Order: sequence, then structure tokens, then C-alpha cells
Amino acid sequence: MRKSDFHPSEIPAKPGVYVYRDWSGKVIYVGKAANLRRRMSSYFQPSRVMRADAKLRSLINSIEDWSYETVRTENEALILESRLIKDYAPYYNILMRDDKRYLLLKLDWTEKFPTLKLARLKKNDGAQYFGPFPNGGALRMTLEFLLAYFGLRACRDSEPDAETRKRCLKRIVNDCCAPCIGAVTPEEYRQRVKRAVAVLEGNIGEVTAAVKKQMAEAAAEERYEKAAHLRDVMSNLEEVFGRRNRIFVRPELPGSSPGREAVASLGKALGLAAPPSRIIGFDISNILGKLAVASLVAFRDGRPDRDNYRRFRIRTVHQSDDFAMMHEVLVRHFGRLLEEKRPLPDLVMVDGGKGQLSAAIDALIEINCPPLPVIGLAKRNEEIYLPGRSEPVVLDRHDPALRMLQALRDEAHRFAITYHRELRNKLIEQSKLDEIPGIGANRKRELLRTFGSLRALKKAAPETIAEKVPGIGAELAGKIAEVLNRQSRPDNERAQHESIE
Repeated sequence: MRKSDFHPSEIPAKPGVYVYRDWSGKVIYVGKAANLRRRMSSYFQPSRVMRADAKLRSLINSIEDWSYETVRTENEALILESRLIKDYAPYYNILMRDDKRYLLLKLDWTEKFPTLKLARLKKNDGAQYFGPFPNGGALRMTLEFLLAYFGLRACRDSEPDAETRKRCLKRIVNDCCAPCIGAVTPEEYRQRVKRAVAVLEGNIGEVTAAVKKQMAEAAAEERYEKAAHLRDVMSNLEEVFGRRNRIFVRPELPGSSPGREAVASLGKALGLAAPPSRIIGFDISNILGKLAVASLVAFRDGRPDRDNYRRFRIRTVHQSDDFAMMHEVLVRHFGRLLEEKRPLPDLVMVDGGKGQLSAAIDALIEINCPPLPVIGLAKRNEEIYLPGRSEPVVLDRHDPALRMLQALRDEAHRFAITYHRELRNKLIEQSKLDEIPGIGANRKRELLRTFGSLRALKKAAPETIAEKVPGIGAELAGKIAEVLNRQSRPDNERAQHESIE
């Protein structure tokens, strides 16, 4: 949504993440907030611009579009912000960033006796990482408990031996199963590690039951300090690893990427024969049917493929009918693909539920398009509708496949809105010519034909206008230049890779 359209009352007073874009649609800043309404409103207060330092003032002045996503908790906002910053690398986040990094848990399965360790950076070293975790104190206490509970080693040696054991403090309190001296086999030790990983993935029932039992025993023996410690351990287990709060970075295998993992996950969820490497998404933008446009955005291997973005003016539908508009756009686009014998995408997504999906299917049938997977993504509950199925597919809100579809949908919406706004601004700008006495329909048409666009006409000097357009004298040319440049704003330029159909 555009900065000038910002209304605080429309922003929810909930935790979430907000994204600011510049005039070209590029993400320039990602931020988190416990209260989106209060935080986002602060950027659009004139008093803050006056008090801001140079970097913040530059950011505020560069904001053209904005969007947001609500989450359940502040912790989720922290994690989502971190992920978006990694995905987009926004200029102002890099310019104004601090050095704070949230803790991760690292597990290197290549070690003889792997164990869980704290880490600040996720490296491309083949290890498995969990996190990030915003509450570092809770994570440290919970990790200490898990290592003791499962008897995992806490020493720094990658291949501990009998000499390591002599220096080990864990042997005194019997908190380690001592694989270094053969007390357990490597296979038995790895089974312990797998049970610990299950806890990290949210299966905390076994551990919390054991903690409750220990806590009750400590209380019965009047060891209240021990009972309080165990109470804190149980609370931290639920906060850090409970299924409701569980958010962690999925491990990447060598040669893999988050985008490919999302594509593979989506293919599996939809029951496709192969992962949909190339996905295209459509969205419609109009105001009561006026200046109706559509967008097509493409993702390849889970990432934007901007060279294949397209945008459309709706030609045949003159009322507010999104279904008919979607039908027109798919007939035109896929009709051209078939006529030119160009490859079809692996998956098509339309923004909407059953109605938009039916319109898309009817359009493809109408032009005898070969069968290909088509889905609709309904925004209210993020449900995925498939042809011939009455019940939608509902993915976990943290599933990378759903995150990728949401990103595709949001990008299609942004692209459509940007085009619609550009046309609306052009219409408003062109109407300025109607304000000038002596400029009728014929002269207006001749001015635009001569200079090619209103933007070029704006840049022309009065003497140039008078010279190039017959019947426009110096006085009228000066009036044209004065009116067009009054409170003028830079027009949105379309990136070279964006083409119109």
C-alpha cells in the first residue's frame, strides 16, 4: 500500500513485521513490532522526520509502498524479521543494523559422537542447525538440561577419549553416558542424540513428564530450590521447543537451498509427480472495474524470476468482475504461449478461492490448453484449493511451501497494485492539460503525439513546446510548462525486465 494511503486505524495493534519498499518496488527496510499500528505510525509523523538522523530521514523519505504481516507473538516477529532480512538484504537494514545475532543450536552428524552446541552464525558446513532462538537465557538453561537428561557429551573435543574423560566434570555428576570410554556404543549414543533432536522438533511430552515427576519428588523431600529449578526448566522447554512456539531453520543439505526445499515440500503437499520448479501467479487490481489490470509473476526454484514478470490491461470486462477478468487474462496469456509453442509452467496459482480457480480452469479449457496443475490460494485462512476437491489443502503456517506461495501471492499483488497506481497517476497527470485554457482535445492529442508521453512533455522547455507543436505560441507553451510542473512528482519508472502484454 502506498505511503500516502497510510491510515493508522487500518493497521492492527498486534505483533508483526512490516516491509517498506521504494518507488520501484524494491524492499528497502524490514522491521518488527510488538504493536504494528504504533510502530508504523511513528514513521509517518512529521515531527519524527524533523528529529531523525540523516540515515533514518533518508529511509522515511524513500518509503513509497508498505505491507505488513501479523504473527502470534513478539518472538515470531523477531524470527520472521530475521528471515526476511536474509531473503531481501534491504539497504537500510544493512546501513542501520546492529551486531546482535540470535542463538542457534548446531549438530554436526559427521562427528564420531555428535552433540548439541550453541552457535551464532549458520555456516554452510553441512551441519544441522536449529533456531534462531530469541530468548538466549532460556535456551542455555534448556540445553544444559537436555545434555544431562540424554547423557550427551558437553566436552569440546570432537573425538573424546580416555584422556578427555580424566578432565571431564560431567563424570563427577554422572551427566554424560561416557561414549569416550566405551560405556555406550556409537550406535546407542546416536539414538540418544536422535531423541534429543525430537525434543527440538517439538516432541517434548516424554521430557516434561520426567521433569514433572522429578519436581514432585523434590517438593515432597522439601528440596524447594531444586523443585523451583525444575519448574523453570519445564517452562523453558515449552517456551523454546513447544510445538506452538516452535520456529526453527530447517537444515540445508549440501547443494540445496531454502527455495528448492519449499518447492519440493509444495510438490509433495499437492501430490505432484515432480516438484514445480517454475510457478506463475496471477492477481487482479481495479477500483469498481475502473483501470482494471492484472499481473503475472514468476518464481523459479522458489525465488522471483523477474525477467518473466508480465502485466496486462483488462480489455473486455468493464464492470467489477474479478472472475471474468481472471478468465480474460489467462485466455490471453496461455493462448499466446500455445500459439508461439513456448513451454508451460509447472504450476499456476491464482489469488483467491474456488471462484477464481474455476475461472482459471474454464479459461484453460476454452483454449484447449494441455492439462497442468492449477491452484487457488485463499487469503483469509491461507487455504489451497485444487480442482475437483471440495476440501482445501491446509498447510502449517510455518511450512516453507506455504511461505513460498504467500510470497508469490504478495509479489503478484504488489506488482498489480503498482501498475494500477501508475495508470491512475498518469490519468491524473494528463487531466492537468484539461485545466489549461486553450488546450482542447485536438491540441492535447497533438502534444502527447509529438512528445510521446506526458513525462517527456514535462521535461520540455516552453520554447521547445512552442517550436515543435503548431498553433502553440510562447505564452501558451509557458502556461503548459507551469501547470505540468506544479507539485509534480517523479513518475514510476518501469524496470527494464518488466514487459506488458
